[in-house]
Amino acid sequence: MRRQPRLAAGRARALGLPTRGTTGANRLRRMDNWIATVLAGRIRSADNPLVIDLGYGASPVTAVELLARLRRIRPDLTVLGLELDADRVAAAQPAAEPGLSFAQGGFELGGRRPAVVRVANVLRQYPEPAVVPAWRSMQAQLAPGGVVVEGTCDELGRRGSWVLLDAESAVSLTLFCRPELLHRPSEVADRLVKALIHRNVAGERIHALLSAMDAAWDRHAPLAAFGNRQRWRAMCDALSGDWPVLSGPDRHRLGELTVAWSAVAPGD
Repeated sequence: MRRQPRLAAGRARALGLPTRGTTGANRLRRMDNWIATVLAGRIRSADNPLVIDLGYGASPVTAVELLARLRRIRPDLTVLGLELDADRVAAAQPAAEPGLSFAQGGFELGGRRPAVVRVANVLRQYPEPAVVPAWRSMQAQLAPGGVVVEGTCDELGRRGSWVLLDAESAVSLTLFCRPELLHRPSEVADRLVKALIHRNVAGERIHALLSAMDAAWDRHAPLAAFGNRQRWRAMCDALSGDWPVLSGPDRHRLGELTVAWSAVAPGD
C-alpha cells in the first residue's frame, strides 16, 4: 500500500507545504463569480459568513477581490486570507480592512470553521497522493453546511477547473473556458484539478468525459458559424443524456460545465 505523504506542520500547526505564490488581479474571477451565484444560498443562510482564501500567495489581491464580489450577496460577510509564509502574511497587512484580515494557516484552516473555503492553484503544486489528506483536513474544519471549492486555472483565468467538496465527500467537478479561444474542449485537460490531471488516460472516467466532450463538439461543428459559445452550449446539452450534468443553460452560456464527481472520480 502506497504511503500517503505527510503535510508539514509548523509551530502553529499550520498544515501544508510552501508554494510559489504567483497570482494576479482577476485571475480567479470565474471561480469567484461561480461561488457568488451557485453557492449564494449557502452563504446567505450561514450562521457565521466566514470565507477563507487559502494560499492567496505573494499578493493579497485575490482576497480583496473575493470580499468585494461576495459582499454583494451578503454585506456582513468576512474574508480571512491564510498563508503558511509569515512574510506573505506581513506583506498583506496593508490591504486589511473591516471584514478582511490575514493570518498564518494551512489546511487546518487556522482553527476556524468557515462557511466557504476557496483554495486555488495550491494543490496543483503538490504530489497527487497529498490531495485527499488535504481535502479531509479542510472538510473536518467546515462549519455546518460549509463547503470547499478547490481548483486551478491558467495565468489569466481563461481556462481551468474546480471541485466542490462538502463535509463528507466531493460533490462535483466544474470545467470552464472562454469558448471563443477554444479549439477543442479537451484543451482544458492541462488545467484539471490535481486529483485528476494525471488520470486523463484511457480507462479513467475523466478521459471518457473529455473524449465525449470532443465527440459532441465535433458533431456540432456547423454551429461554429454562430460562434463557439453556441457550440459549447450544444455540446453540454448533448452530454446531458449520458452524463450527470448538474449545470444549466445559464452556466453553459458562460463556457462552464459541471458534472457529478462520481462520474469522473479516479479509479482504484
